[in-house]
Amino acid sequence: MQDILIDAKMADQIIENEFANSDPFNKGWEELIGLNGINKNFKRKVSRVEKANTVINNVPRQADGQISSQYLKDSKAVGQSVNQQAGSKRINPGQVYRNGYGIFDLITPPYNLYELSAYYDTSFANHAAVDTKVSNTVGIGYNFEMTPGSLMKLEQMNSENQKIKAKKKIDQLKVQLREWLENLNDDDSLTKTLEKAVTDMQATGNGYLEIGRTVTGEIGYLGHVPATTMRVRRLRDGYIQIIAGTIVYFRNFQATNPNPVTDDPRPNEIIHLMEYSPLNTFYGVPDIISAMTSLMGDQMAARYNIDYFENKAVPRYIITVKGAKLTPEAEDKLFRFFQTSLKGQSHRTLYIPLPGDSEGSKIEFEMHPVENGVQEASFNEYRLRNRDDILMAHQVPLSKLGGVDVSMAAAMTQDRTFRDQVAKPLQEYIQKAINKIVKEKTDVIALKFNQVSLTDEVAQSQIHERYLKTKVLMPNEVREEIGRPQIDGGDEPLELTPRQATDARANLAENRQRDAERMNAQPDGEAPISGRN
Repeated sequence: MQDILIDAKMADQIIENEFANSDPFNKGWEELIGLNGINKNFKRKVSRVEKANTVINNVPRQADGQISSQYLKDSKAVGQSVNQQAGSKRINPGQVYRNGYGIFDLITPPYNLYELSAYYDTSFANHAAVDTKVSNTVGIGYNFEMTPGSLMKLEQMNSENQKIKAKKKIDQLKVQLREWLENLNDDDSLTKTLEKAVTDMQATGNGYLEIGRTVTGEIGYLGHVPATTMRVRRLRDGYIQIIAGTIVYFRNFQATNPNPVTDDPRPNEIIHLMEYSPLNTFYGVPDIISAMTSLMGDQMAARYNIDYFENKAVPRYIITVKGAKLTPEAEDKLFRFFQTSLKGQSHRTLYIPLPGDSEGSKIEFEMHPVENGVQEASFNEYRLRNRDDILMAHQVPLSKLGGVDVSMAAAMTQDRTFRDQVAKPLQEYIQKAINKIVKEKTDVIALKFNQVSLTDEVAQSQIHERYLKTKVLMPNEVREEIGRPQIDGGDEPLELTPRQATDARANLAENRQRDAERMNAQPDGEAPISGRN
């Protein structure tokens, strides 16, 4: 077990080095100078600093490694006042221009983004939790609703004809706005673009939406940029991407500052989605970081299981021979059998020639299994705890992943908690970002993501029917909720005939009685199952 843990640690170090080496920003200027797109003036500036660094780094030093005081005086890095208290506070360029982060004035992410992305691909619990949050926030579609200002203006209209015409124009605007948003990307729909960005956000803590403008300044493109390729500028004036030997600079959304790095006179813009962390204001930190020990432990347990089945496959044995000594050929045959022939194969036969019994001495050959018991059920309990820890870090209940460890009533309670405490706040955060784009077209309507419904269509239609008959909702309000256009007269309460009113009251009383019986039938401590949202 100890040898396996040591091998796992060595493998982790190799993987960590691999992730560090895969970072295109963690390279020297001699490699970065060949990137396509860098401005010539920027190249000359950095090259001059690099030459100065070569001189600074080859300075005379004292025995303790400190730079010679005489050299500092000669270079005027220390003030020449009598008390020698004044001095330069500048940062040594040699400490800044070591790699791409210093050269392009970027902030290093608090965690390796490539490693975080790998956890999304290799950890089943992390992958499932991220996908669940994505599908329950931006994956169920969107609609448009009137802004509070538009609703107020609509209510202030005195003429009924004006209201009808205004509502028809708003319905027309919703259709046009949806077509415009969907046509901003030829390859992906708006939902698919947002799914990619939010997946990056949940896996690495950061998601990036790219906005491109036409020559007239109007938005003409909306897409996703992989988070692993993006870095934030220290001055917060934009972002840098390096991929496939090319460097690209992006502005902040709606910014107009000049391009400090590349030749692009009209750089695209970025909306940065972040998982907030109080320890870093430049980058987000994903939820999985809080469960990192559980994630790593689960991966080590999985590696142990793989090693056990691939390399041992059967219990280990101690072989004892009494009364004789095996020939070198027999020893070699026995050794090779256990080392190679037995691995990964079932029902193998071993033949070992033994010398015959001599007078007064009987030959004995025995094989004693060392570990013939169950190996802790392959860390079953441990891996289940790790899974629960990872899901808890994401605040995703097991019921959202199809788990059957809870009752139906408890699952519905968990689903409601997840929707209200996790999915809804995340939807509001992304809505605000997308509505910045929508506002450049109109301030009459705003995008709103659909929410997960905890009731089926039959139950929801019954709820709508009850609200219409009791005049809680108007017909047009129900039509807007289900995505239907407005109709004339739909803003007036639904008028029921005497018979319909009597039936409605009877149905309402019957439903209340049934709900009360359902409540009384539930065991103590268990929430009732209700069709209400």
